[in-house]
Amino acid sequence: MPLKITANRQALLDSLLVVSRAVSTRAALQALSGILVSLDGNGVRMRATDMELGIEVQSTVDAEGEGAVVLPGRLVVEVVRSLPEGSVTLELRENDVEITAGSSSFHLRTLPPDDFPRFPEPEGDPVELAGAPLRETIGRVARAASRDEARPVLTGILVSAENDELTMVATDSYRLAVKRTKLESPLAAKLEANVPARAMRELARLIETTPEEAVRIWLTRNQAIFRVGGVTLNSRLIDGQFPNHRQLLPETYEHEVKLPRVELLEVTRRVAQLAQRNAALRLALAEGELTVSAETPDLGDAREALPAPFTGEPIEIGFNPEFVRDGLESLDTDDILLKLISPLRPGLLEPAEGDDFSYLVMPIRLNV
Repeated sequence: MPLKITANRQALLDSLLVVSRAVSTRAALQALSGILVSLDGNGVRMRATDMELGIEVQSTVDAEGEGAVVLPGRLVVEVVRSLPEGSVTLELRENDVEITAGSSSFHLRTLPPDDFPRFPEPEGDPVELAGAPLRETIGRVARAASRDEARPVLTGILVSAENDELTMVATDSYRLAVKRTKLESPLAAKLEANVPARAMRELARLIETTPEEAVRIWLTRNQAIFRVGGVTLNSRLIDGQFPNHRQLLPETYEHEVKLPRVELLEVTRRVAQLAQRNAALRLALAEGELTVSAETPDLGDAREALPAPFTGEPIEIGFNPEFVRDGLESLDTDDILLKLISPLRPGLLEPAEGDDFSYLVMPIRLNV
């Protein structure tokens, strides 16, 4: 008997939306643009991959028969999204799949399942991490990862866990984010891998939907496999030597000032509107105040000051405005510390207390 699936439209759509995030949009292999739907002893499985990232959803829908089929990924999502609420049936026929709901009927051409790539299988015992701290840590560092494929080692997040501490590090060579998180219980095995930031962001999205679920992690020689509830995500690992973040963080700073995070973030957002075409966001510390300014010659300039408990020799330093904003958004405490050495050395943003997070930013040379 050929494969036949009956499901609630919303439940089916939810599964398809998750798995479709791994569908390739520019695949040389046609099967990579599809979603593999199969029925075996474990129930209905839906899979998609672009050869860098793979997602499998174990579905609890009603099914009968046997077989596997590759459906056109983007199209089947839009078709199911457009159907009326209620029961939906997918039935594999000789050359296509028939999708029916109420009086609606669609026939979609399919691709041969033999062309679909095999997924890596977990081996051995997994490392288990609580979902909530893992998701929070990803959210704090991911934006510092590079998007430049010319330096692939920097497009990942270095994930390491040992005993009761989880550490994630990301850098694009212009900024560096380091987050350490205490785990509820010590790990039985050490974990270290450079995982593509895209895969880690997808993992954070999966955790967000089931935050109470523990995340099980398997590492092979070149793959990481993450399982959250009924969803499994696999990703290739990045080869190459990740920068030693301990050597990049200065040991001492000449200036340190405590500032209100939300107020500084709002000022930065306002003033940065006038920092266009690679113009710097200028931070000038003088007795009792911080002045944030920016100027784009043919557009105008902006300046705003806020009180700051600063004493000593005035200092002015320039940063990429987007990097400063990202750093302040990554922090989640009321007050932050701004630490500086000189106008030509990197600056550091970190919580004033209670959170082990560091965000280092390289300066932009200012034209006085």
